[in-house]
Amino acid sequence: MMALETGGDLIAVDCGLMFPDDEMPGIDYAIPDFSYLRATRDHLRGVILTHAHEDHIGALPYLLHELDVPVFGPRMALALAGERLREHGLLERARLHPVEPRRAFTLGAFRIEPLRVTHSVVDGLGYGIETPVGTLVHTGDFKLDPHPIDGERSDYHRLAELGERGVLCLMADSTNVDRPGTTPSEREVGKALAERFRRAPGRIILATFASHVHRVQQVLDLANALGRRVALVGRSMETTVRLASELGYLRVPDGLILPLEDLTNLPAHRQVILSTGSQGEPNSALALMAQDEHKYVRVTEGDLVVLSARIIPGHERTVTRVVNQLLRLGAEVLWEQVAFVHVSGHASQDELRLMLNLVRPQFFIPVHGEYRHLLAHGRLAKDAGVPAERVLVIEDGQGVALTKAAARLLQRLPVDRVLVDGKGIGDVGHVVLRDRQLLAEAGMVVVAVTVDRRTGEIVAGPEIVSRGWVYERESEAVLAEAKAVLREALAARSGEEPSSPETPAPPSPLTGLTKDELAALLRGTLRRFITQRYERKPIVLPIVLEA
Repeated sequence: MMALETGGDLIAVDCGLMFPDDEMPGIDYAIPDFSYLRATRDHLRGVILTHAHEDHIGALPYLLHELDVPVFGPRMALALAGERLREHGLLERARLHPVEPRRAFTLGAFRIEPLRVTHSVVDGLGYGIETPVGTLVHTGDFKLDPHPIDGERSDYHRLAELGERGVLCLMADSTNVDRPGTTPSEREVGKALAERFRRAPGRIILATFASHVHRVQQVLDLANALGRRVALVGRSMETTVRLASELGYLRVPDGLILPLEDLTNLPAHRQVILSTGSQGEPNSALALMAQDEHKYVRVTEGDLVVLSARIIPGHERTVTRVVNQLLRLGAEVLWEQVAFVHVSGHASQDELRLMLNLVRPQFFIPVHGEYRHLLAHGRLAKDAGVPAERVLVIEDGQGVALTKAAARLLQRLPVDRVLVDGKGIGDVGHVVLRDRQLLAEAGMVVVAVTVDRRTGEIVAGPEIVSRGWVYERESEAVLAEAKAVLREALAARSGEEPSSPETPAPPSPLTGLTKDELAALLRGTLRRFITQRYERKPIVLPIVLEA
């Protein structure tokens, strides 16, 4: 999410979510920190969306749950966002306004003109945004595909016109700045898939992102041309195909799509299964097929499985696992590392230079990427002629004040990723994540004792429960030894002789020891035992009960 503010008017560009990485165990999503929008809610005039990907629209339900604000965007983005809002019970009160390329609209002091750009989803837009101090151009995610599947080319002409009139600041997608040359056209991957489809002797299973309507269209066209029928697998795939068809972005020949249970009754050489699960997600249909656990599909020798998507960083292991399992079942498997089955939706270096030359901005802010991408895009802009002092490489929370002739950095805003875990929003922070990571790495041990609240005598315990340290059923001797160490420490603290497990000492008061001090004694003693004996550091949780 990017916020733009002038005078008493504020707009937000996109409202996306991020999927968790390995450092976020148990987290469903990460969403933007809406603190600034909450504080300025009276000035917020609207949210404008660039395209339909989850990392640009996925957090809308969380924003609209708090703030009643109109949302403007391309029809496909609004349709998919509407599905998410319906799941949250917010669709009926949401104010969704479709926009069209070159049809400007006004929000407060901002005059906003949608600009067509090509991307790996239909109906992608950038925006020309007129403000009292000058025009801003936000590219959204884009590439300059000269031959897009739907014929909707990026609007070079309008971008050049804006550049001729004068653009104060360009904010451009940096995702592929480390790739030289240009990004291949989507049609090129279609040609490669056509050759593979023609040679396939049996069933074809193709996994891709459901939102990649251009890729889906090519698969449907190939299947139809080769006399095959198609089944859609995965809720998001079914939803996207339905919405894209209703909106006219997808052409589905009559009779081409069948229910999966009907498709499997056809000969294998007439079957195409179009599925989600290209990232190896554990519960996806493709993963179930790979494990030979799918209700309708048994992968066999002669099947062709194509993972027609980029492997998202962090998903390499799950994808590799699925590929290995499919190969064991006898299928031929194609993925990005071994075959040309995917092209990116983001501009490479030559296209980024062309965008800079078309727009010719006074100032340049790289967006959409990790810091290394932003820094590299800043360097590319300098090489393309933007003065070094007019290239602003900023990170989340960093504000910039623009005037007609100058730019300066503002004080950073306190922003952070807000984590969503089930129905909890923001209640899981760094401390909880650190605990989860420790639990994953070393496990947990619970030690419990019961004391008489009047006398302070230990009347039961210590008892030990282990999760992730040792397996209790196979480690009775270890647990008995740990209990003996704890009894010895308790006896020493009470001034008595230590007891053995066979002849435990009678309960005795722990004179002057509070519950917290007793818990600390249990924790420290057990930690030392485990560390010295096993060189492990599980979380030790002492529990002191009163009877």
